[in-house]
Amino acid sequence: MKKYYDMVEKYKDLILDAEKRIWLNPETGYREIKTTAYVAEHFKKLGYELVMADGITGFYTVLDTGKPGPTVLVLAELDSLINRTHPDCDKETGAVHSCGHHAQCAAIMGLASALKEKDALEGLCGKIKLCLVPAEEGIEIAYRKELVKKGIIQFTSGKPEFIARRFFDDVDLAFMVHQATNKNIKFLLTKGHNGVIRKCTTVKGKSAHAGAHPEDGINALNAASLIILAVNSLRETFEEKHYARVHSIITKGGDAVNAVPDEVVIESYVRAAEPIAHKKVNDAVNRAISSAAAAIGCTVMIEDMAGSEALNENADLRDLAREVAEDVAGKGSYMYVDKWYASSTDMGDISTLVPTIHAYATGADGVEHGKDYFIKDAYSACVNSAKFQFGLIRKLLENDAEKAKEIISKFTPTFKSVDEYLKHKKSINMDKETVIFNEDGTITIDYKN
Repeated sequence: MKKYYDMVEKYKDLILDAEKRIWLNPETGYREIKTTAYVAEHFKKLGYELVMADGITGFYTVLDTGKPGPTVLVLAELDSLINRTHPDCDKETGAVHSCGHHAQCAAIMGLASALKEKDALEGLCGKIKLCLVPAEEGIEIAYRKELVKKGIIQFTSGKPEFIARRFFDDVDLAFMVHQATNKNIKFLLTKGHNGVIRKCTTVKGKSAHAGAHPEDGINALNAASLIILAVNSLRETFEEKHYARVHSIITKGGDAVNAVPDEVVIESYVRAAEPIAHKKVNDAVNRAISSAAAAIGCTVMIEDMAGSEALNENADLRDLAREVAEDVAGKGSYMYVDKWYASSTDMGDISTLVPTIHAYATGADGVEHGKDYFIKDAYSACVNSAKFQFGLIRKLLENDAEKAKEIISKFTPTFKSVDEYLKHKKSINMDKETVIFNEDGTITIDYKN
C-alpha cells in the first residue's frame, strides 16, 4: 500500500496549505460559498466533472474505475461553527472552524489529487463518489427555516438534504474522517452517536403592567420556567439504554422588565439512540411542554424539525478501518472506543441506509467547539486522513470488491428505501398550536403530530 500512500504524500504541501486557507475563511451551514468555490476549483483543475447542489452549497463527483462494482461514498463537511470568543473567529460573523471541518476539506482535496495519479485505480472495480456536504452543525436554525419556507431546502442538515435530492441513491457504502484531539493515537472509531430532533417552542401569554396590574396578564416566562421544570422532571423516566438527552435555551424571555412577558421562545434538542425511543421521548417532552403551559394559562406553538438520525457504526467496516489505520500509522495507532456518544451527527442518516463509519484522525488540540480549538498537527489531521481514506477505498474495491461485497451482504438497513427514510423524516416535522382553550372552559392538549 505504500505506493498509494506515496501518491497522497506527493500532495502534502497542497493539503497543508488548504487547511490553512480554509481555516482563515470559515462559513456556517448553507453559507459556505467561498469554501465550495475554492474546493470545487481544485477538483475542476484535476479534471473532475462536478454536480453542484442547486440553490445551495456543496457538490459531488464520481470517479469510475471502468469495471462494474459497488459505489463507495467519501464525504467531507464544509461548514464552521460560531464562537465569538475564539481568537481566530471571523470578526463580523463569529464563524470559526472549531470542529475541524476545514481539515476534512483539505484531506479530501489531497485524496482527489492522489486518485488522479497514474495507476491509482489499478486493480479496483466500482465507483468512488467524493462529496463536499454543507450544514452538519445544527446552528442558525432560524436562517435554515427560512430556506425551508422558500422551498430551497427540505431539511436543516446537509446530509439529509442531499439524500432527499437523491444524490446518494447509487451508494453502497459510505465513510468520512472527522478530526479528534486524542494525543496518544492517530485514528479512532466509536460505537455510535445519538439522533437529534430540533425543537422551537413559542409560549404565548398576555402582557400587562408588571408592577401595577400583573393580575391582568398571563406570564409566558413563568410558563416557560414551569415547562423547563416539567421536562427536567421526565429524566428519570428515560431508559438508560436509549441515551436520551434534552437540553434547552431561552432565546426570548420578554421585551421589558416592567411588562408581564407575553411571548417566550425556547429552543431545544431532544436526542436518543434509535427512532422508536426517540419518538417516545419527544412525545413525552411535548406533553410536558403543553401541560405546563396550560397550567399557567398560556398557549404554545411547538415546531419540531427532523435533525439527524442515530449513527450506528458498521462493525465490519470498522474492522477493516483498523487494518488500514495501522497500515498507515503503525501498530497501536488505532483505538476503538466501545462507547455510545450522546452527541449527534447527520452522518447517522446515511448509516440508516448503507454500511457507514464516521472515523477520526487525531491532530486537533483544545476543547472541541471551544475557544482554544485548532489543528495542532495538520499532517496527522489531514495528510494521514487522506492516506487512510485512499487505503480504505482500495481495501474495499480491490479483488473484485470482495470486502465491500461481504460487508454489504451482512448489512441490515434501518430503512428499506430512501422513500421510507424520507417518510420517517417528514413524520417528525410538526408545527402547530398544542394547547387550545375552549369556550366551555375545557382545555384541549394535542401534542402529537
